[in-house]
Amino acid sequence: MEKEVLFRGCRIGLTKGDITEFDGDAIVNAANSHLWMGAGVAGAIKRRGGEEIEREAVSQGPVKVGDAVVTGGGRLRARFVIHAAVMGPDLVTSERFIREATTSSLVRADEIGARRVAFPALGTGVGGFPYRSAARAMMEELKLYLEEEESSIQEVVFYLYGDEAYRAFAEVLEEVFA
Repeated sequence: MEKEVLFRGCRIGLTKGDITEFDGDAIVNAANSHLWMGAGVAGAIKRRGGEEIEREAVSQGPVKVGDAVVTGGGRLRARFVIHAAVMGPDLVTSERFIREATTSSLVRADEIGARRVAFPALGTGVGGFPYRSAARAMMEELKLYLEEEESSIQEVVFYLYGDEAYRAFAEVLEEVFA
């Protein structure tokens, strides 16, 4: 990790790179409510991990925007993929959806006993949501979750693509976990 903080026994870090390279327990996919995997993070996960990930996800859908489901990781290094429905079939997201999808993903991670979890910048790709706003929503929800829940999660890494996303998440990390 390039930047990290420790909060309530959980390492929270940022890295620039490809989330499909993460070798922890689970990666989070920025999904739509029908759980089909087309472009962006979802497309990269399907290409790297295999079509069986999408088949398993779609068989559990559709879900309410803000919910998350778990599938196997296929050929990924991570054992699981947590599909966080951050938008509907209209591919539009909001701060509320990002917050709910983040919390749902953390709940699913605990349900599978994940200790190491990676998140993308939810809603910022296909959904077009601003990096800084997404970072604030995700990190505030993570902080709240770690304060209120007994959790198996020991490490959360935000995988960010590009300098603009990284800078926004780094600034918000400092503000939220100062």
